[in-house]
Amino acid sequence: MNATRQPHDDASICAAPTTPKAPKSPSVLEQMGGRKGFVYSTIPVLVFVAANAFLPLSVTIAISLAVGFFTTVIRLVRGEKVAQAIGSLLGVGVAVAIVGLTGSAKDFFVIGIWASAAGFVVTAGSLVARRPVTGLVWNLLHGGKHRWRADGPALRAHDVATLAAALVFGARFVVQQWLYLTDATGGLGVARIAMGTPLTVLGALVVVWAFRRSSKRLLPKN
Repeated sequence: MNATRQPHDDASICAAPTTPKAPKSPSVLEQMGGRKGFVYSTIPVLVFVAANAFLPLSVTIAISLAVGFFTTVIRLVRGEKVAQAIGSLLGVGVAVAIVGLTGSAKDFFVIGIWASAAGFVVTAGSLVARRPVTGLVWNLLHGGKHRWRADGPALRAHDVATLAAALVFGARFVVQQWLYLTDATGGLGVARIAMGTPLTVLGALVVVWAFRRSSKRLLPKN
């Protein structure tokens, strides 16, 4: 006597086991805020330079603050991180405050210029000291107990990554300081945008490569 085959038997035989897909890792650009983050960081610069070309400085400052506040509200409504959105507004506020104190439109960019100088000193100095800063950061993020400097390939990877960061900071400082000294406020705006997120992403890609290389060589395998 044949056993009655239940309908669900065929389904259980035919159904292939499904493997859950691993979540896709965000790209470097996405980790930095994505395309929208790039746009939001560009708007205050464009507005300041454009307004300064046609309007009195006091009006330019007022418009820049208003636009900075408006874009911050939009970012918060869209669900972006509060610290990121407010930090951007504070940056605009400090920049226009310096402009108000000095009476010079080019001083809108002075913080970024000297921040680049400081970044270059730190990264280049760490290379000279044979303690590339990206390696120090990687080790700190992984408990601070790895002898990464004793591993030749890992050390060389962080030399390259830290050199890339130093070149980004150095290029920004040299170009923008030259434009600052020549009173080229419009040129400073172009340089700020062109040498901002695009260069940061390129440098970050090298740093990510160094981090992954170090992790592959020095972290215990599961």
